[in-house]
Amino acid sequence: MLRILNNKKKLIPVSLLTGYLGAGKTTLLNHVLSNQEGYKVAVIVNDIGEVNIDETLIQRGGSVQGNDSLVPLSNGCICCTLATDLMNQIIDLAKSKKFDYILIEASGICEPAPIANSICMLDGTDPSVKIPGVAYLDNITTVVDAKRMADEFGSGKALLNDNLEEDDIENLLIQQIEYCTTIILNKLDLVTDEEKKAVLEVIKALQPEAKIIETENGVVDVAEILSTGRFDYEKIFESAGWIKAFQAENEEDEDDDDDDEDEHEHHHHDDDDDEDEHEHHHHDDDDDDDDDEHEHHHGGHHHHHHHHDEGEAEEYGIGTFVYQNVKPFSKDKFEDFVFGHWPANVIRAKGLFWIEDDPQTAYIFEQSGKQKTARGDGSWIAAFPEKEKKEILAENPDIAAAWDPVYGDRCNKLVFIGRNMDKKAIIAALDNCIADDVI
Repeated sequence: MLRILNNKKKLIPVSLLTGYLGAGKTTLLNHVLSNQEGYKVAVIVNDIGEVNIDETLIQRGGSVQGNDSLVPLSNGCICCTLATDLMNQIIDLAKSKKFDYILIEASGICEPAPIANSICMLDGTDPSVKIPGVAYLDNITTVVDAKRMADEFGSGKALLNDNLEEDDIENLLIQQIEYCTTIILNKLDLVTDEEKKAVLEVIKALQPEAKIIETENGVVDVAEILSTGRFDYEKIFESAGWIKAFQAENEEDEDDDDDDEDEHEHHHHDDDDDEDEHEHHHHDDDDDDDDDEHEHHHGGHHHHHHHHDEGEAEEYGIGTFVYQNVKPFSKDKFEDFVFGHWPANVIRAKGLFWIEDDPQTAYIFEQSGKQKTARGDGSWIAAFPEKEKKEILAENPDIAAAWDPVYGDRCNKLVFIGRNMDKKAIIAALDNCIADDVI
């Protein structure tokens, strides 16, 4: 997407507040509004029910003066059914000239990426959007319930607990943590120091770039929420932990001598840094999160070698590694592994793969919590007509350098983030998914 520079001084800044149900968003919002420090803040509150409970709580807290500064968006979700309503409300608030900041509290079951995309359409930087620039996204804050994280992410086994009351909340928690610029780790008074450290390690593995602020009752400095300047449309796509693992892998690939010609070997290593088809629990990757796949069949590097140095284990067992193999998966074998033998202590997995029965298609696999999806994402360059393929390789020396003589740019490349993962077992299981009788 082409985006051009704009003068933000003429636009009203917007801060998006996300987090799962009960994490403490409304408490934080009331605290910020009670300590505005000179801001004239307009508030947009989204709740799924016909009656907006959060709106009532905010009004009862005495934080908002006057009916025109609080805009309820009820009976729908601003990341899908109410996206247009949200944009219209931001435009109206900006044009009113009554406010110098807009604060949005999203419903607890919203994913932030689609909402952010809607807001960014109002900043005047995309020439394809025929809307005058009125607002820009300044910050995305995710409120995380430390107690819930400790209970549900405290050990890998809890991630697939069939007795959880909500449907796959782990997936939503992960999406909210991955796509943000500020994390408020709330309710720390309800966890031990050891639990807090373990939760922080999980958060940093999923989102190593966001600023983390620790609190007990949503009490934070207003400057950490308003006018932070932290959101960057281009950088947000590369901030998630799994993307960092991909990038680190590619850097190692570029530095490697690639002397190992054994095609049966795969590429994996530990990343020792601390490190959306959307529906409710909107888990289709229709949002631009798929721009993260910029390195796939148009630039993925897939040299084949082992890293024997596993690196130091993290204190609480959180680790990251990348599985890689150029040979195609058997569809049946891969599905059997994913749905029948998936390791319970994998928190997050994402990447590319291909199957023997459909060699032209690059598939994206994604897992978070119990949610697992796979979908086609275009063709491998190796499947292009010969003339077009040669042109692409001539224009992209990095792709040409990584080109496999048999499979071209086709590869299986999957990032895993989890706690106390048995890497050898996962690698062996994926190797066992390779189709029979391939070259």
